[in-house]
Amino acid sequence: MKKSIGPETLLYPTPVLVVGSYDAAGRANAMTAAWGGVACSKPPCVCISLRAATASHGNIMARRAFTISLPSREQAAAADYFGIVSGRKVDKFAATGLTATPAELVDAPYVAEFPLAIECELLEVHELGLHTQFIGLVKDVKVDESCLDEKGRPDVRKLDPIAFAIPSSYFALGDLLGPAYSIGKVFSEAADG
Repeated sequence: MKKSIGPETLLYPTPVLVVGSYDAAGRANAMTAAWGGVACSKPPCVCISLRAATASHGNIMARRAFTISLPSREQAAAADYFGIVSGRKVDKFAATGLTATPAELVDAPYVAEFPLAIECELLEVHELGLHTQFIGLVKDVKVDESCLDEKGRPDVRKLDPIAFAIPSSYFALGDLLGPAYSIGKVFSEAADG
């Protein structure tokens, strides 16, 4: 039997996303966000939701661009740090020793050491109460070559991304369960048989 616990944001786990932007002076900033994901496949779009109080919110509104870098398991502490201090007060890249790399196609930096980076042009902005949802048109995805499979596609096991779940904790991904659009065919076969 299920017990009602009321309305909460418990759709999890969510990916740990490190959002890159430049401030008005051109200083690189990054913040960790857990509210985000895929928004559309054609055109390719992703979304992030940030509070207006964050430095990144103002940066994205001004520059109309952002990046999303995905940290690996080994980079969880740096990703957490990006989410606990303000870019208005601290140079997060200097503090972590990580590198802010200018994106090639948008006006925002990404974290060079993280295995995957997505360059986004701001497409739409939606005010949703405490958060603003930014829809980014994906202009390019950059992946460390060591994290690609034999077909040149990102391999999630090599990326080794982390996830966020309430109560405020980070988790590593688990085992491969099977190929999508395939393992469910057992139900079709059973119904046909």
